[in-house]
Amino acid sequence: MAQPGQAEISMEELALDSKPSEQHRSLPAQPHQDDNWGETTTAVTGTSEHSLSQEDIVRISKDLDDSVGLDCKRYLNVALSVILGLVVFLTPLAFLILPHLLWHDRLKACGTACEGLFISVAFKLLILLLAVWALFFRPPRAGLPRIFVFRALLATLVLLFVLSYWLFYGVRILDSQDEDYQGIVQYAVSLVDALLFIHYLAIVLLELRQLQPFFSLCVTRSTDGATQHYNLGLLSIQRAAVVILENYYKDFPVHNPATLTASKSRAAKHLAGLKVYNVDGPGGNNAPAGIAQSQSRAMIAAAARRRDSSHNELYYEEAEHERRVRKRRARLVVAVEEAFTHIRRMQEEEQKKAPGDVMDPREAAQAIFPSMARALQKYLRTTRQQHLHSMESIQQHLAFCITNNMTPKAFLESYLTTGPTLQYGKDRWLARQWTLISEASVTSGLKDGTVFLLKCIDFSLVVTTKKIPYIQLAEEFIDPKSHKFVLRLQSETSV
Repeated sequence: MAQPGQAEISMEELALDSKPSEQHRSLPAQPHQDDNWGETTTAVTGTSEHSLSQEDIVRISKDLDDSVGLDCKRYLNVALSVILGLVVFLTPLAFLILPHLLWHDRLKACGTACEGLFISVAFKLLILLLAVWALFFRPPRAGLPRIFVFRALLATLVLLFVLSYWLFYGVRILDSQDEDYQGIVQYAVSLVDALLFIHYLAIVLLELRQLQPFFSLCVTRSTDGATQHYNLGLLSIQRAAVVILENYYKDFPVHNPATLTASKSRAAKHLAGLKVYNVDGPGGNNAPAGIAQSQSRAMIAAAARRRDSSHNELYYEEAEHERRVRKRRARLVVAVEEAFTHIRRMQEEEQKKAPGDVMDPREAAQAIFPSMARALQKYLRTTRQQHLHSMESIQQHLAFCITNNMTPKAFLESYLTTGPTLQYGKDRWLARQWTLISEASVTSGLKDGTVFLLKCIDFSLVVTTKKIPYIQLAEEFIDPKSHKFVLRLQSETSV
C-alpha cells in the first residue's frame, strides 16, 4: 500500500512500479543501435546478435514481477465484478423457479397478466445485461493506485439491495410457501425495475457528472517547460492523472534529453579553461579546506568576469547551429527527392515487366535507402534525433510511403518536425512507469489550487489546478430606432 502522500499509477500497457526509490536508482538500459548506419549502409542483409547483461536480466525480472502483480489485481477486479453480476442476474430467475421446485402442487394458476409479466422480466433482464456490459465491462484504460470510490459505492449498494430482497423473499415467501404465484412474479419484476434504476444512477455518477468542466489544469514538463492546458470536470486526483497521461502522449512533443545537454556542456566549457594555482604552498592542518575554498571563490569570480561575453558566445553558437541545420536539411530534401524520382522511374519500368518480376515496396525501400541514408543520419545527428529513429523504423516508414504513393515531403515530415510521443515506438517513450505524488489523498476531488506531480524516470509533469471562474452575462437592449440616420446631400456642387 502506498503512503498517503504518494501513490503510483500506470497506463494500460505499462507496469506498476511499487518502489519509486528503486525506480530512480536503476535506470532501464536503452536498446543499442549503430550510430553509423548512414555511413556504412549499402543493403539490408545478414542477421544481428543480441546479448543480455546481468543488469538486463534483473530489470526484466523486476518488470515481470510488476506486470504479474498488476495482472493479478486486474483479474481479481474482473472476477469480483463477474461474480456480482451473476448473482444479480440469477436472483430474479431464482425467485421465479424456486416455488415451482418446492411447492409446485399448491401454487395457483398463472393467468394472462402473470404470463405477460414473464415477457416483461425477460426483456428487462436483456436490456439490463446489455447496459451493464456497455458500462462496466469495457477494457480498462489504466490501473489506479486506489479504488474507484463511486464504483465501489455502487457495487456495495447493489450487493446490499440484493441481500435485502433475498432476506424478504426467504422470510415472507419461502417460509410461508406463498401460493400466490402472480404476486411472486410481481416481486421479481420490482427487483429488475430497481436494478435498472441503479444502473441509471451509475450512468449519472460515472459518466454524466464529469462532463461539465469546472477546473483548468496546467501541465508543465519539468525538463523543457512544455505546457498544455486541459479543462476537466469533477474528478478525483487519480482519475484526473489518467486523463492527463492519456492526453500527454498525443499532445506533448516527444521528450528528447539530448537537446537539454547544450546548456550543461556550455557551462562546463566555460569552467574547463580555468586553472587555479596555490602560490603560497601547503599550509597547516586547515590547508586543504582553505585551498578548496579559495579555488571555488576564484572560479566563481572568473566565471562572473566572463559572464558579460557569454551571451555573445551563445548567440553565435545558436546561429551556427541553425546554419548547420538548414544546410543538412537542404541536402536531405534533395537526396530524398532524387530517391523518390528513382522510385517513380522504377515503377514505370516495372509496369512493362511480367507480374512475377515486380518489386514489392519493402524491396524498393531497401534499394533506395542507401542513397539517402548518409544525409538523413547527418541531419538527425545535427538535430539530436538519432536515438529516436532506427534504421529499421526508417525503412518501414519509407516502405509505407511507397505503398501509399506519398510524396517526399510527406516522408520527410516525420523527421523535420518533432511529433507527439505516440508517433514513436514504445521503446522510445522513455516514460513507462509513472508515480503519482500528491499531498492530498488521490481519491479526493480536484480543488482550486491543488498541485500534484506525475513522475517518471527522466522527468515529471507538474499539474496545477485552477477553478474556472463564474461568468455573469448581462443583457443590454438596443432600440432598433437608434440605428436610423438621415443622409443630407448638398444641392450645390463645386464647379
